[in-house]
Amino acid sequence: MNKVYPSADEALRGVVRDGQLLAVGGFGLCGIPEALIAALRDSAVKGLTVISNNAGVDGFGLGQLLETRQIKKMISSYVGENKEFERQYLAGELELEFTPQGTLAEKLRAGGAGIPAFFTKTGVGTVVAEGKELREFDGETYVMERALMPEVSLVKAFKADKSGNLVFRRTARNFNPAAAMAGKLTIVEVEQLVETGSIDPDDVHLPGIYVHRIVVNANPEKRIEKVTLSPKKEA
Repeated sequence: MNKVYPSADEALRGVVRDGQLLAVGGFGLCGIPEALIAALRDSAVKGLTVISNNAGVDGFGLGQLLETRQIKKMISSYVGENKEFERQYLAGELELEFTPQGTLAEKLRAGGAGIPAFFTKTGVGTVVAEGKELREFDGETYVMERALMPEVSLVKAFKADKSGNLVFRRTARNFNPAAAMAGKLTIVEVEQLVETGSIDPDDVHLPGIYVHRIVVNANPEKRIEKVTLSPKKEA
């Protein structure tokens, strides 16, 4: 089975459609699948519900899909750094399922593990728990959270072999493995593609069984939200 596609557009072809539930890896702008997000924008699909830690920034990352009004709902943890997100939400144009970050990670991990729901103390007594089942364990109250199982996951890795075994690079690993495991169909964007068997099994961060399509983007922009430099010391 050939998992390698010549472009991000072709990797998405026949897969994405209106009204889908998608997961997108990344944390801020770190480890986001830049080419796949741009191809998703160009596909013009709409009415999307997107699971992601945040929605990028204005004009970059998932922020591009907010500008084109392709996202109907975000399931995310952090909604700062994006004025268009703020405008749409406050105007009632964008739905938001605000989810604690650890809970969001566990919802994806549970989805990938085939666990339909789990209990957590996080959010008990807040708006996060409204409308959800509460249960007591050992004298403590917990809220039940449902797992997330997106139809399609778009993720970013540093390296893949042609079988889809992945290596992530430092903090760019973040939400990517969990998103990849949860997706019914996972498309990965990588900087390097090598022959199957070239990666030492001990170096594989995510096995290829979770990856269905691969596209190479050898030179991603890797934009930084806020560049902070230490002041120069006087000689």
